[in-house]
Amino acid sequence: MTSSTRTAQLGRRGLILGLTAAVVLTGCAAEPASPSSTPSAAPKPSATAEPSAHTVPGYDVGQFPPVPLFVLPDLSLLDTSASAFTIEVNEALADLPGVTATPAHCDAGGSVISGNGTAYLYGDGSGAFTGPDGTVQNFGDGSGTSTINGVTIQNFGDGSGNYTDGTVTIQNFGDGSGNYSDATKTVQIFGDGSGNYTDGAETIQNFGDGSGNYTDGTVTIQNFGDGSGNYTDGEITIQNFGDGTARVDGEMVEADPLPQVPRLGSFPPLGALAPLESCGTTLTFEDGVLFDFDRSGIRADAAATLDAVAQVFTTLDIAQAQVSGHTDSIGSDDYNQKLSEARAESVVAGLEQRGVTTALTAEGFGETRPVAPNELNGADNPAGRQLNRRVEIFIPATF
Repeated sequence: MTSSTRTAQLGRRGLILGLTAAVVLTGCAAEPASPSSTPSAAPKPSATAEPSAHTVPGYDVGQFPPVPLFVLPDLSLLDTSASAFTIEVNEALADLPGVTATPAHCDAGGSVISGNGTAYLYGDGSGAFTGPDGTVQNFGDGSGTSTINGVTIQNFGDGSGNYTDGTVTIQNFGDGSGNYSDATKTVQIFGDGSGNYTDGAETIQNFGDGSGNYTDGTVTIQNFGDGSGNYTDGEITIQNFGDGTARVDGEMVEADPLPQVPRLGSFPPLGALAPLESCGTTLTFEDGVLFDFDRSGIRADAAATLDAVAQVFTTLDIAQAQVSGHTDSIGSDDYNQKLSEARAESVVAGLEQRGVTTALTAEGFGETRPVAPNELNGADNPAGRQLNRRVEIFIPATF
């Protein structure tokens, strides 16, 4: 979009009652540079040895995490009753990788909503914002402007528009591309399947052609789009040659080729829906933070994570919380259900062993509440499955 077009659109007026909701985009970023610095796949030795015992936490021998999907914050919860508490919890857990606190949605009956396509969506444009105080101008052609409680929204009536609240800034160009930024995070989506994401030291590049990169300052993942790629985290080095073999710390093993990085979706258009209010806070433990691959016993090196969470529960005097386990769709329904239940129960037991007096309940949902597709267009979606393998702790707003 040219600056003259944008200037002209900024002069248009109209009403907006909402912004986009939480979105997982299977592709979004600023125009990426060619991955010229990405190393070529190493020569492929012909011999293979017995699998090494070295593994990436949460993954089988020779396997490693995919280049992650982009996740936009839930913009429908801009007015949230639990925001201060969520921020306090996030600050307490700031040094724990893979653990985040976010405002939670609830249904009409007060039950927390997780998965079933509601926590992360793929560009359906849902979401909302409204406020009791401010100014609204509606020009009758689908466009408008509003300033409510210090939040300014411009809606140009064609799916494009701008949003700012002093911290969050959103530019939506209406053609599937857009930008998002807040105090720490920047997301650029170009509408052609490519995009960039940064959040502190974490950087994701999706080139829209099946290749991509990820780094957080410690872990580096490279996917070359042809089944090959590299992984290193300072302790383990994996080279996957894309031909059924991989080298793990210098030892050859059998390993499946890497699936391509999915193309990013479109930046969702601005919508006008009913406002949503947070009903509490959800703590999410990402895949591999607490458990080894296909196991329900908490790893010894995850003790510090549970120690910190237990301290938060004790310090904030949380009265009740619900722990839920979730899996991807690999394996049978019955097996996944039992695994998710066992993992939730392990977390409850671990917190109680640390002196937490909160009334905790454990429940497993197996693969029934995905937050991202396990497959896209009939192809495996490892990044989506990675998001689906998780443990969540819901803390009601009446904590």
